[in-house]
Amino acid sequence: MKTLLKLGIYLTLTACNTPSLGFRGVAPVRITAGQSTFDVRVDGNRAEAIRLNREWAPRLEAVAPRAVVAIEKVSGCEVTKLGGDQALITARLRCAGDATPMTVAPGRIEYDCDIDDVYVNRSLAERIAEMTCTPRPY
Repeated sequence: MKTLLKLGIYLTLTACNTPSLGFRGVAPVRITAGQSTFDVRVDGNRAEAIRLNREWAPRLEAVAPRAVVAIEKVSGCEVTKLGGDQALITARLRCAGDATPMTVAPGRIEYDCDIDDVYVNRSLAERIAEMTCTPRPY
């Protein structure tokens, strides 16, 4: 019985930031947007963001905008569709020909980003977020 309990605890804890099957083998980029920290994985026109930090009673409505900013910063593409919940967010991406993904320094790096400003142009259906990101090893 104790062995089963230990196994259950181990499996629960190891699954906290484990990517879904479609993103296995894709290296994550750790990035902080606002008060949320994510491991973001990008594979072609799909992305997955796993929220890593604790937040009191987070709602998807509060976490989703920060996840969009993190995914767009890491991928260099625009998020066109968002799904998931407040812990694991999946996204569809539209990448322009000149999309430039964030340069990831070699090794395990965590990026701490501050959202400087967000511009919304409703007539063009554009959202532009200006961010300042600084790498720091973890």
